[in-house]
Amino acid sequence: MFELVPLGDVYSDAVEHLLDRVFGADRHGRTAYRLRAGVDAVPELSFAAVEHGTLVGSIQCWPVELAGDDGSVTPMILVGPVAVSPERQNVGIGRALMWKAIEGAGDDVLMLIGDLDYYAQFGFDAAHTGAWRLPGPFERARLLSRGPAPNRAGTVGPRR
Repeated sequence: MFELVPLGDVYSDAVEHLLDRVFGADRHGRTAYRLRAGVDAVPELSFAAVEHGTLVGSIQCWPVELAGDDGSVTPMILVGPVAVSPERQNVGIGRALMWKAIEGAGDDVLMLIGDLDYYAQFGFDAAHTGAWRLPGPFERARLLSRGPAPNRAGTVGPRR
């Protein structure tokens, strides 16, 4: 059985190793990494799943914002990466990490780049993200949000 602990309670090298195993060492070139450039993960929304003293999963959440073309600025939380050790996938670790972060976020607008088929179970969809721009390539159908997301054109980037 696994337990969820604050991400800061585990070695950052262990988290990086897990992320490399799950997403590949070339993961840093992805658009999601550009969205969180220069900001730190939100500690109270970032967790590790630990089983018998071993890291088996992690979730990180990052402060971002939508700078609307109309001059508005909407703070949001970028969810991800969510990683589960390949040997421990499909046993509920990823779902537990997601629900823990969602619970902590309360009414905040959450966004991520991911598969709708999986993230719909957590209330994410693409209903409001159609006019959002990101600083790099992405598949429009994978840009998802949850909560009171603005349905307006703008650019998503790190919250400063």
